[in-house]
Amino acid sequence: MNASRTGLLRDGPARRIMTEPVAENSLSRIGARTLAGAFHAYRETFQAITERARIRFEERDWQGMRADATERLDLYKNVIGRIESDMRRILDSRVEDPQVWAAMKTFYSRFIATRHDWELAETFFNSVTRRIFATAGVNRTMEFVDTDFKSPPTASHAEVFHTHVSTGSLVDLVASILGSYPLSDHFQDIARDVEWVAGEIESRLKGLGLPGPIDRSEMVAHIFYRGMGAYIIGRLRANSELIPLGIALLNSPEGVAVDAVLVEENQISILFSFTRSYFHVAADRPYDLVKFLKTILPRKRISELYISMGFNKHGKTELYRELLEHLAASPEDRFEISRGEPGLVMIVFNMAEDDLVFKLIRDRFATPKKVSRQGVMKKYDLVFRHDRAGRLVDAQAFEHLKFDLSRFSPELTEELRREAAKTVRFGEDHLVVEHAYVERRVTPLNLYLQTADGTAAKRVVMDLGRAIKDLAVSNIFPGDVLLKNFGVTRHGRVVFYDYDEICFLTTCHFRELPQSSHDEDELSDEPWFYVGEQDVFPEEFVRFLGLAGPLRELFLEHHGDLFDVSFWRTTQKAIEAGEFFHIFPYDSSQRRRCLSAAPQRSGEPTGM
Repeated sequence: MNASRTGLLRDGPARRIMTEPVAENSLSRIGARTLAGAFHAYRETFQAITERARIRFEERDWQGMRADATERLDLYKNVIGRIESDMRRILDSRVEDPQVWAAMKTFYSRFIATRHDWELAETFFNSVTRRIFATAGVNRTMEFVDTDFKSPPTASHAEVFHTHVSTGSLVDLVASILGSYPLSDHFQDIARDVEWVAGEIESRLKGLGLPGPIDRSEMVAHIFYRGMGAYIIGRLRANSELIPLGIALLNSPEGVAVDAVLVEENQISILFSFTRSYFHVAADRPYDLVKFLKTILPRKRISELYISMGFNKHGKTELYRELLEHLAASPEDRFEISRGEPGLVMIVFNMAEDDLVFKLIRDRFATPKKVSRQGVMKKYDLVFRHDRAGRLVDAQAFEHLKFDLSRFSPELTEELRREAAKTVRFGEDHLVVEHAYVERRVTPLNLYLQTADGTAAKRVVMDLGRAIKDLAVSNIFPGDVLLKNFGVTRHGRVVFYDYDEICFLTTCHFRELPQSSHDEDELSDEPWFYVGEQDVFPEEFVRFLGLAGPLRELFLEHHGDLFDVSFWRTTQKAIEAGEFFHIFPYDSSQRRRCLSAAPQRSGEPTGM
């Protein structure tokens, strides 16, 4: 692929496997072995943290689960920082010698050839080289732009999933599934759950008009853990049909119980949403697991599936490859300024035929924005490290992206020249984006409501209130509650994506509006009373939301508590007292009635 075809410039010739002999004790070999050892140690630590999730769930240690999630998120950055220092020490004066790194890449490729997680190992190598060289675009001689393994080492399917052959009884099949996991010893009443799950599967499949009977099931060998939930994921086979299956588990003081059964692609897709925190699943062979998941989630990007399991760095590698493929396959598609109101902090652009958006920080922020460039980056890091509760869009940070200038519209090019000189460098026929956030594209809520029919508009307005409440119980206050800062996903879920004013809910000071004793105070453009930096007045939200007519009345009827300080103060107190809230990744109508009726400290079940 040349630059004129892809639109994304790739520096350096295509990689050739080195055939000349290299001394066993060469600098490159030593460096490659050091890198391979560092990756091995990283993966062992990553797996150890991940495997603790089962114990956390069994013991209902939600604080420990949260701490593990944070530790795992920090792990990669810490390891890369240490190995970069080691490589600078080992290579010394030749640390920036491209020939040393090209040879090192060849040796490294041989060292990882038999690993089950070879693709993650390649990305690890790339992370180190990019820290050393800060390459604009990519350099194929020193980076794994494409994998070195055309036929990667694959495991037998049995290592990825367990097959349960049906004997003709759906109850027996479900019993075999639930009984195959270590959690089976912790169920309140596993026989009761087996009966309920079998009944749900049967009725759901009949309702969807899907064929039966079930021939067999193929379930991922390890349970997916996240927050206070656990999920058994797999597929059913009926004749030639393949049916996704997700079984959601909760653990109360009485023991583990099934809370929901999911048998539709969209339901499982939401479970793996780009707005949710990463799963803890003991994926020994990530490539094979992603390949399996892709069979039940065909519309999910491969990059998203890797990211959803905590392999966000390799997910970025796959995202980059997907971008290359799109540029090559759509030579006429250009980057344009995204629809919606221009942001005061970000320049946002996308290609019409792609579902990604790119966000660049402006050089200057218009009034009333007071946040700094560094402050904005800290907000995005906060979102990355925090529980996104199904309501915050995951953003992947990229550096030194090199594009053909011809792939940008004149209007966007002028905007970048005028507003992003600190972020974008222009060459004669290309530009380099030094830093960008890449997200999945959603429809801005204000634009969605302009064209939605009455039923759809009511549904998303109801979900807007639930989104704000889900964020609140996860200790997030969005700051700006304007419609333009929220978006609607393809599943019709409302999410938040404008992070420059975001903060922890517990840092806010929620106040009632003081009563004025002078009529002229009410007409003043400026507050006539003191307002602290952390002061928030919920009574004013209704004015900023921008809803009118029946939609405004609907929101007030169902979510009027958001305009009362008592909701916010009560939520603050619960968070400060150490209470945990479970945001369900499926609709309340899909939950088991006997469990749904039980009192729970949780966010309102959503999951649309």
